[in-house]
Amino acid sequence: MIQKHAILALADGRIFTGRGFGAEGSATGEVVFNTSMSGYQEILTDPSYFGQMVVMTYPEIGNYGVNPEDEESKRPWVSAFIVRELSPVASSWRWRQTLSEYLGEHGVIGMEGIDTRALVRHIRDQGAQMGVISTAIPEVPRGVIAKEHLQEIAVRLVEEARRAPSMVGRDLAREVTTRAPYVWTEGTCDPIEGRGSIRRPAHRAARSRRVVAYDFGIKRNILRKLVDRNLEVMVVPATTSAGEVLRMEPDGVFLSNGPGDPEPVAYGVEAVRGLLGKKPIFGICLGHQILGIALGGRTFKLKFGHHGGNQPVMDLLTRKVEITAQNHGFAVDMDSFKGRDDVVLTHVNLNDRTVEGIAHRNLPVFSVQYHPEASPGPHDADYLFDRFVALIERSEGGGML
Repeated sequence: MIQKHAILALADGRIFTGRGFGAEGSATGEVVFNTSMSGYQEILTDPSYFGQMVVMTYPEIGNYGVNPEDEESKRPWVSAFIVRELSPVASSWRWRQTLSEYLGEHGVIGMEGIDTRALVRHIRDQGAQMGVISTAIPEVPRGVIAKEHLQEIAVRLVEEARRAPSMVGRDLAREVTTRAPYVWTEGTCDPIEGRGSIRRPAHRAARSRRVVAYDFGIKRNILRKLVDRNLEVMVVPATTSAGEVLRMEPDGVFLSNGPGDPEPVAYGVEAVRGLLGKKPIFGICLGHQILGIALGGRTFKLKFGHHGGNQPVMDLLTRKVEITAQNHGFAVDMDSFKGRDDVVLTHVNLNDRTVEGIAHRNLPVFSVQYHPEASPGPHDADYLFDRFVALIERSEGGGML
C-alpha cells in the first residue's frame, strides 16, 4: 500500500513523522498549539494565524466537515494544520466539503498521525518556534521510510526551519489587511442558511452610530457583533491615517485582531496616537497591543502564546471571571507604565497573570487581549461590545473609568 508521508522538523532539531492530507509540498511557519475542541474552520480562516502552523490538541478533527457559513475570512491563513487523527467522514448536515478537500482546494498542507501530545509538551517546554512541514518524500511500499533516508531529509528540513525568519520584528498585518475600504452590514442575527439562533445583544445604540474598524486581520464575527449593536461599520485598511479616519466623521473607532508582532506596525501606532482623545476607541488582540504602544507602553513575546477557547480572565472592574477565546503570541508589558496612574489594568489572565485589558482614566479608550466575539469559543465576553456602545454614547466627556 502506498502512503503519503509527512515530516515536521522544528528549528531545535526535533522531528515528527506522520501522514499528509490536503495539499502537497512544503510549508514554513511558527508552530503553535490550539486547545479548542471544535471550531477548526474558524481557526483556519482567522487571519491572526498568518505565518503559523496550528497544532490541535483535541485528538480527532474534521468530523463535521467544512461549510461556507463558518469562515471568518475569505480563505485559510494558516501555513499548515496538524492533527492527531483526521476524521474519515463528515457527519454534519451542514457540511459541504471534507476538511482534507477544503485544505487541498486552498493549497494548505495538513498532517495527521502525529503524536500531538508529545509535540505540544515540547512546545510548552521549549517555546513556540519555527518549523517546516514537507510531504515531498518519495513514496515507498508498506509505508516504510528507510532510517538513513529519513535522517537525510530531516537534516535538510531542520536547516530550512533555522533559516526561516521568526515572528519577532515582522509586519504581518500589512499582508492580511483589506486593500480598500468597504461597508459591512451583516449581523449575527441575520437569517443566513445554516446558522443557529443567536440571542439578541443586550445593548443596542439608541440611534445608528458610525464606527470605523481598522482591519489588521479582522474576523467576520467581530463585524457582525458591531452591526448587532446598531452600528454602521466602515472597514478600512491597516495603513489608513488618523486624518483619513477623522474625515469620515465616525462616532467611534475599532482596532481589530491581527497576526504577528505589534511593534513593526508603526503606521497603526501613529494613527492611533492621532486619534487619542478625539474618538472613543476599542481594541482587541493586536489592536489592544497597538493601543498599548500608542499610550507609551511596550510589548513582549510570550513563550508559547495563548491559543484556544478556555483561558480564564478576571474583569477587575466587576471582579467577575470569564472564560475567553484567545489567539496571540505577544502581550502588553504593564511594567512599562510604571510611575503612571492614567493607564489602568482592567483584565488579567488567571493562568499566568499577563495583561488581558487596559483602559485610560481620562481618555475614552479601552482594549482587551482576547476575542470577545469568540467564533469559536465561549460568549462570556460579549458584554465588551455593549461597553463600547456605552462609551460612544457618553463620549462627550471623561475617560473609560
